[in-house]
Amino acid sequence: MIPAAFEYAAPTTLDGVIQTLVDNEDDAKLLAGGHSLLPLMKLRLAAPALLVDLGRVPDLAYIRDAGDHVAIGAMTTEYALESSDLLRDRLPLLAEAAGMIGDQQVRNRGTIGGSLAHADPASDLPTVVTALRGEIIATGPNGQRSIPAEEFFQDIWTSVLDPTEVLTEVRIPYVAGAAQTYEKFRLRAADWAIVGVAISATRQDGNVGDISVVLTNVGPTPVRAKGVEDALKGGPVTREVIATAAEKASDGLEPSGELKASPDYKRHLARVLTRRALERVLIPA
Repeated sequence: MIPAAFEYAAPTTLDGVIQTLVDNEDDAKLLAGGHSLLPLMKLRLAAPALLVDLGRVPDLAYIRDAGDHVAIGAMTTEYALESSDLLRDRLPLLAEAAGMIGDQQVRNRGTIGGSLAHADPASDLPTVVTALRGEIIATGPNGQRSIPAEEFFQDIWTSVLDPTEVLTEVRIPYVAGAAQTYEKFRLRAADWAIVGVAISATRQDGNVGDISVVLTNVGPTPVRAKGVEDALKGGPVTREVIATAAEKASDGLEPSGELKASPDYKRHLARVLTRRALERVLIPA
């Protein structure tokens, strides 16, 4: 289908982008990679009067070691995340998950900022950044603010971003000795997750230390599996303990059904994928 008519702007500075949003607060939509927004526009599910392209704003694509955390520019592509030696070494969960998104063409255009701002519950990066306890930096006419990822996502396709704000950076803390992984169930390699789970965990003297378990596409936002975390934290690691804890992954879940999976099947997948992921990060090969 053909999108509804729209105007197009491509400011060359961040201040120019913000001013354009201020001047067109009710009508503008930011364009990053475009892989989520443009299909919605073609289906007439989104019809912004103005597209504001971030592609000409310099210095929004980077991956930097910032001491106790990594700083990632909003326009950093998923391929850059996947191929970053720094992320593979220090935050392997982010690099691994980025490599599972779509296909190579998608990853060459899709951006971390676009994915987070779009706030699709079936997207991988919102879950991963939440599991890694990341912070999202939003810049607007009143300056910058830092938003914990767990507070950023409000509902399907809805975040706490103000219409005049731009997501400019993602900051993810390093956790020394953390083992991390992402499990994703999909029918085809390039598909969205039917269900996914991101896990980051440490071990101390044979017991589970800090642990974060977050699920994809089982609710309107990324869902923290607190029952799994509580069942494991501070305790010993065995396959039996992991199997028991993984059963709690579906506690309280009310996922929406879809063509590829009923709510019950999603709950089943949450338990199975959580067990697999826990075994990968907690039991040495």
